[in-house]
Amino acid sequence: MTRSGRRTWLLRAAALPAAAALLLGSACTSAEEGGSDAPTGASGPGVSDEPCPNAIDKNKGCIYLGVLSDLEGGPFAVLGQSINEAQLAFWKKVNEDGGIGDYEVDIATNTKNTSYDVQKHAAAYQQVEPNVLALAMSLGTVNTQAVLDQMDTGNLVAAAGTFWSGWQFPADDKGVMLEAGYSYCTEAVIGLDWFASVHNKPAKVASVVYKGDYGGDYAAGAKKWVEANESELVAEIETAPNAIAGSQDGPVGQIIAAAPDVVVLATGPQEMAEIVAKAAQAGYKGRFLGAGPTWNGALLKTAAAPALTALYNGTAPMQGWDGPSEGVKAARDASGGKEPANWGYLAGWALSYPIKSLLEKANAEDKLNRAGVRSLVDGLEVDYKGMLPNATFGTEPDVTTQVATIAVPDAAAPLGTKTVVDGYKAPSLEKITYTEPCVRP
Repeated sequence: MTRSGRRTWLLRAAALPAAAALLLGSACTSAEEGGSDAPTGASGPGVSDEPCPNAIDKNKGCIYLGVLSDLEGGPFAVLGQSINEAQLAFWKKVNEDGGIGDYEVDIATNTKNTSYDVQKHAAAYQQVEPNVLALAMSLGTVNTQAVLDQMDTGNLVAAAGTFWSGWQFPADDKGVMLEAGYSYCTEAVIGLDWFASVHNKPAKVASVVYKGDYGGDYAAGAKKWVEANESELVAEIETAPNAIAGSQDGPVGQIIAAAPDVVVLATGPQEMAEIVAKAAQAGYKGRFLGAGPTWNGALLKTAAAPALTALYNGTAPMQGWDGPSEGVKAARDASGGKEPANWGYLAGWALSYPIKSLLEKANAEDKLNRAGVRSLVDGLEVDYKGMLPNATFGTEPDVTTQVATIAVPDAAAPLGTKTVVDGYKAPSLEKITYTEPCVRP
C-alpha cells in the first residue's frame, strides 16, 4: 500500500460506524501476536508518513529503529561506539540507495546508552519501545535477556548485539532475535580446534570469563571441546569488569597455579590485557585465546603490547578489515577510507543485514508493522555479502557450517590485527551435541 493509499484508507476508516471500528480494533489486537494472521499495512509504532529528521528524500516516510548499546561508561563502550558508527553509516547508505520502499530509516532518534548495565538497559528499553518498529541493536546477553519477555509481548524484533547460543534456537529466542554467525559457545570450540592444529593439542585448558554474562556461554564451549578431545579443564575462573572486581590479580594467580597450555578468555579488553600482561610477567609460558569482545587495537599502544603480540590470538565471526568480501568492501567504502577504532565497526555492519532483509521483506509483503515484521522472521534468508555464512532464520542451527576468522595482534595491520585464517571450520563441531543452548540464564 502506498503512502497516499494509506491516507485514503485512514479517512475511510474514520467514517466507519462505532461498532465496526470496535470490531476492527479487536481484530488488530488479536493479530498482534504475529503468525500467518499478522495484519497488513504500514502502521503502528515506528512507522511514520512524515520524513525522517535528516531525510535525504523528504517525499518518503520514516521507519524508526531503536539502539540500546554501551556507548559510554561500560566495559564495552569503545566497541559499542564503533558498532553504532557502522550502523549509522549502513543505514545512511541504505537511504542514499532509495531506502525501504516509500521509507527511509532512522536509528539516531531512538539511540540510548546503557553502559552495559542491566537496569539501565531495561530503563532505556521502556523509553524507546513506544517509538520504534524494531531494534537495530540490543547489546549484551544478560541485558537483552532482561527485556526479552517484553519484546515478545510487544512483537519487537531486534538485531542481537550478543552471540549467546540461545539466540540460535527458536524456542529460546521467542522468534524476536536476529543473530549473526556463531555463538560464544561454538566460538570457543572453533578457536580451540584452530589452536590444536597450530600449537599442538593442549593437554590442559583454563577459562577466564565474565560471570553470568557472555562468558558463561564461552566457558561452556571450552568445556565441550575439552570433553570431546580428552583434554583436561584445569581451571574455570569467573571474573568481572575492573569497575567491579578492582583488578584481575585473582585470575592471574589461579592461572599461574594451574599452569594450563592455553587460557581461553571472555572478558572486556582492559581485563584481557591485564591478565595476559601480568601472567607473562609472572612467568607463565602458555598462550591465550580471546573471544571477539576481548580485543581492541588500542591495546597495542599500552604496556601490555609485547605480551599480547607474543602470546595472544583472537577470534571473530566475520572477516577482518583486510577481508576480501563484498560486505567488508562496502563497510570500508562507507567509512570514507578512515580506519575505525576497532572490529566493532565490522560487527555493526554485518549485524545490520538481517534487519535490512526483514524490512525489505515486510515492505514487499505490505507488513510494515510490528506483528507483520515478526511474522516474517521464520524463513527469512539473509545474505551477509561474504562477511560470514548466509543464514535462514527459524531453523535449528547447523554448527558444522559456522566459521571464525583467526587473527594475531599486529601494530602495522588495520585495527591492530592481521588475519591468520579466514573462514576456519572446527572438526570438533562434528562430534559435539548442540541441540539446546549451552547455558541458560
